[in-house]
Amino acid sequence: MATYPVNELRNVCVMGHGGDGKTSLVESLLFTAGMIEREGKVPDGNTVCDFDAEEIKRQFSISTSVAPIEWEGCKINLLDTPGFFDFESEVRHALRVCDSALIVATGKAGPGVGTEKAWKRAAEKNMPRMFYISKIDEENSDYYTALHKLQKQFGVSVCPIVVPIFEGNRDTVGVVDCVIRKAYKMDGTTRVEIPIPENMVERINQHRAALCENVAELSEELMERYFAGEEFSDEELIAGIRQGVRDLVISPVFCGTAATGIGSYAMLKGIADYMPSPDESPAQVCEDEKGEIIEINCSPNGSTCAYIFKTIADQYGRFSYFKVMSGTVTKDMTLVNKRADANEKLAHIYSICGKKTKEVDEIGCGDIGAVAKLVTTKTDDTLSMSVRKVSLEGVDIPKPCYTQGIEPTSKNNEEKMSTGLAKLRDEDPSFETHYDTETKQMLISGAGDIHLDVICSKLKNKFGVEVKLSKPIIPYREKIRKKVSVEGKHKKQSGGHGQYGHVKMDFEPYAEGDYAFAEKIFGGSVPKNFHPAVDKGIREAMEHGVLAGYPLVGLKATLTDGSYHDVDSNELSFKMAAKLAYKAGIPQASPVLLEPICSMKVVIPDQYMGDVIGDLNKRRGRIMGMNPVDGGCQEILAEVPMAETSDYAITLRSMTQGRGAFESEFERYDEAPPMVQEKVIADNKARLEALNKD
Repeated sequence: MATYPVNELRNVCVMGHGGDGKTSLVESLLFTAGMIEREGKVPDGNTVCDFDAEEIKRQFSISTSVAPIEWEGCKINLLDTPGFFDFESEVRHALRVCDSALIVATGKAGPGVGTEKAWKRAAEKNMPRMFYISKIDEENSDYYTALHKLQKQFGVSVCPIVVPIFEGNRDTVGVVDCVIRKAYKMDGTTRVEIPIPENMVERINQHRAALCENVAELSEELMERYFAGEEFSDEELIAGIRQGVRDLVISPVFCGTAATGIGSYAMLKGIADYMPSPDESPAQVCEDEKGEIIEINCSPNGSTCAYIFKTIADQYGRFSYFKVMSGTVTKDMTLVNKRADANEKLAHIYSICGKKTKEVDEIGCGDIGAVAKLVTTKTDDTLSMSVRKVSLEGVDIPKPCYTQGIEPTSKNNEEKMSTGLAKLRDEDPSFETHYDTETKQMLISGAGDIHLDVICSKLKNKFGVEVKLSKPIIPYREKIRKKVSVEGKHKKQSGGHGQYGHVKMDFEPYAEGDYAFAEKIFGGSVPKNFHPAVDKGIREAMEHGVLAGYPLVGLKATLTDGSYHDVDSNELSFKMAAKLAYKAGIPQASPVLLEPICSMKVVIPDQYMGDVIGDLNKRRGRIMGMNPVDGGCQEILAEVPMAETSDYAITLRSMTQGRGAFESEFERYDEAPPMVQEKVIADNKARLEALNKD
């Protein structure tokens, strides 16, 4: 594929709700442009963009794919993104390197939650956007109803450019381009121009007049011509729509059906005519190595700068996708990773189309390519020239909100699992893992159950490790509620020197911290050199409470008296005596179980307020406050026991159709209700018995 000048490039992020036909649209556009010889289908598992084994098996997109198209002197890089919310990180990274967004919605359902989120993400970046109404040939599909829903939801900027031609029982036979006022139908794989149906002429003229009115508002000169009754030429209208798209006052709407290719020519023409090129996007603002704020413009004459937006990792190494933000990337070039303070040699660079790669000598300014075997560079890193080291702003990834325990089905594969997870973390930075030393459990956190299920499948398919997920073990605590006085005596005689330690202790609640040790010894009944051993014995004993084996906190232990033997007493003896005192005294001190409490921020649209608050109450949550936020939403502040939040990500998504979001973090420990204590003690006893059997 040839190197294109920056003004002839289009980087387009294809977004929308899961199942709305994004991958099928990209496949149709590739076929229409002659980039592929045969059009694949998602159910058949042979599309260009859904090439991963998991995508083929599940029949939906999991990661972003790049599909370049050469079309009438333009190169269009389509980035096909997942529609399911578990993979939003992929969408955000694709948006980071695109200059415009193509939002797909179906003619059957109209704008869904994914459509809303796509619009919101593009609006946050002030990114030009278009709509494509898909599947207009399917039963119960209604193009004009879907169009009116888009206009009602997203405003007057939504303007139809292409409308469908129906015949008979609403069969879609072609489309009309309202700008150039020409109609087309498909004859097999060939587009044929036809007369505009008489019953559509008036409607087409109305759509074109609305476009002219929107374009006229772009300048006083155009406004004067419009009110003077002067008609804009096709070229003037195209240029005006392009400026309107760039200025975010026009969001063109296209339509079609990927299965037959109807509307695909018009869509390609629309992207080439109306979408901005990379050099029309705002300059990148960042700090150089001197800490000075600089601007990086998308100019082929600038210092080379490339941003890594995606990594594919397997047992053979990394394959990194990048966009050239400035200058040109050439084969065998050495660039600097400022974050890692390391040089990276780009020995082999590639153009990419789905899973296919082709080695090239250079990737031009504004274009997208890939490089293999980078050593230190990860997703969100920047590669730049040594004369101007920079690090561009990365992507703000949503915090993982769904946590499960993870372990290999065979304990021999623990190291293999850890290695596989580390490599997948390079590929997908939106999930996290950590080992909980207290519960002895490896935890994995992601965006939802589908996200974690995909990771487990990749571990098996890519790294040969079969794993299982389980509920995370809640780190409860124990404490005492009253003061007790006890003694512990350790005496052992086995010939020669024996062991003797004797202590009298006071145990009482301690509100100022987890633990405090004191001594009130008079007359040297326990020599000072044994006091640290008593302290150590209590500390070790506190690792396991008497109710369910969880750590004891909030304890003050005071050594009040005891005795020793000149020959048989030693540090070990007094440590054991302290532990015996602990075991004897804590059960008498009214022990109680503490549960971790999380503070939560839940952001939801107003209409779901009642359901969400009711659900939080069922989870023993306490509503601490509510704040209105932008977009007709409310932020609920609540405190909820950690044990009640393990499945909250899935429940909230279900209750709000994916519109809700939340963040949670540990706040403190509170005394658990009696019924909860009984259940936790019984469950922990069963868990420990099962571990002992193993």
